[in-house]
Amino acid sequence: MIQKLLLVFVPVLLGMAFFGIVFAQSSNSTAYGPPVNPSAYLEIVSNSEGHKQTLRLPIDKLLFNVIPHYDQDANLVSLSMQLKPNMTSTYQQIGLFNKSKDIVFVYPIFTQGAYGPNGFYDYYNKKCDSSCLTVSIPSQIHGMQASSIAGAWALKLLQFPYVTDVDIDKNPDILKQYKRVIVLHSEYVTKKEFDAITNHPDVIFLYPNALYAEVKADYGNNTITLIRGHGYPDPNIKNGFGWKDDNSKFEYNVQCDNWNFYKKDNATMLNCYPEYQLLYNEELLRLLQSQVPSDLLVDMANWLRYPDQNNSVNDLLAEYNISGSHIPSWVSGPVTMVINGEITRTDFANMMQYLDATHLLN
Repeated sequence: MIQKLLLVFVPVLLGMAFFGIVFAQSSNSTAYGPPVNPSAYLEIVSNSEGHKQTLRLPIDKLLFNVIPHYDQDANLVSLSMQLKPNMTSTYQQIGLFNKSKDIVFVYPIFTQGAYGPNGFYDYYNKKCDSSCLTVSIPSQIHGMQASSIAGAWALKLLQFPYVTDVDIDKNPDILKQYKRVIVLHSEYVTKKEFDAITNHPDVIFLYPNALYAEVKADYGNNTITLIRGHGYPDPNIKNGFGWKDDNSKFEYNVQCDNWNFYKKDNATMLNCYPEYQLLYNEELLRLLQSQVPSDLLVDMANWLRYPDQNNSVNDLLAEYNISGSHIPSWVSGPVTMVINGEITRTDFANMMQYLDATHLLN
């Protein structure tokens, strides 16, 4: 349901992940590199089905080197992403470099195809007839905001393994190889894929509006066809699977400032569309490896109620992989500020890591 942006994403090249977005820089910054001053930012225009929003990403907080590429007329055509050489220790914490590759993310190649030229959205917008409800399955990842490409490349750079819709549809049992499945903006999926994902015991729906409409794949012709959902074949049909846990109401929250994981049946869900938060929000990425990502605020609240109980202390410290035995009482102030949205979870995590490094939690 997210409108595609104006620029086309291009695939991996020479170890760099490429994607395109509507991009502008503030007057305080130059071609991307170290920020000219702390207020330098990347300005991104997000257009989600007419919900146009301008986002400002703080350059000095970006977790990756983000480099713009322009055509001869000075129009931005793509961005490339690379790891920063000076952030190895951070990547070790939030990535899977030296860890078991038992978490997999799903790249929504069917959704990428649905948003392409002469695709589903041209039909929805009455630019073509029902012939546009059958589209080719892309042979390469040329993603866009609608296919959560920035999040996908961030996870790939952090060495998370991935599968595509095609992999799951052809072999639904492939997901059983992994302890956890991370679903991006997989808006269009087959019934086999829907069943495989919803039956997995540990799924993080990192993007809202996933599993929204059913498509059928024809691998002989290398196409997918819309079967049901998104107002088709009946305008009153929303979720094509009748999925009760559909959280599409959050898809237009692309600012994602007050993000929060919550538990729903066997799944963990996020209350916003985190495409650009994932480029600089260390805490959001770190929680993808947490045993129960939705428990962070619960553990904070429990510690506030029972600050001297070992269980509440241990549970909160475990969220940050800290094996301490004590949390100073003054930490209740920052905890309350996190719960109230006055400071970010990343700021709090940095504070906890500092306290651990200085042995103030023993």
